[in-house]
Amino acid sequence: MATEDRPTVPTGRTDLSDLVRDRRAELRLSLRGLEARTVDPATGEPLCKYSWINKLEKVLAIDAPSFPQLKALATALELPLGKVQDAAGAQFFGIETVWSASGEARALAARADRMTPEQREQLLRLIETFAPAPE
Repeated sequence: MATEDRPTVPTGRTDLSDLVRDRRAELRLSLRGLEARTVDPATGEPLCKYSWINKLEKVLAIDAPSFPQLKALATALELPLGKVQDAAGAQFFGIETVWSASGEARALAARADRMTPEQREQLLRLIETFAPAPE
């Protein structure tokens, strides 16, 4: 996706910003240290620049991360890629991820924050029909 097609202002949510800031603190990494962990082995250049990470953590307007950036962040922060993707989807695109109880299936729901508790429960039941919880 071209940069001009990606949102530059978060949706009011801070899921990815919080995840990156908190995990970086847990790992005791500086911003420069995190940047160094996102280096692309093919080019030797960081996929997530210091200034971009700093703006992300401060929830300032930035381009939404690309897939290679999400992969680099997941690796650098020692997190599952899915967790990083879910946080980015929520923050930049307003996509809520709903997981089945078993953790084997998930659904992405745009504008889930507008759903009533009953609608969210219906969505969860629908997911469970495809990946029932273990007995």
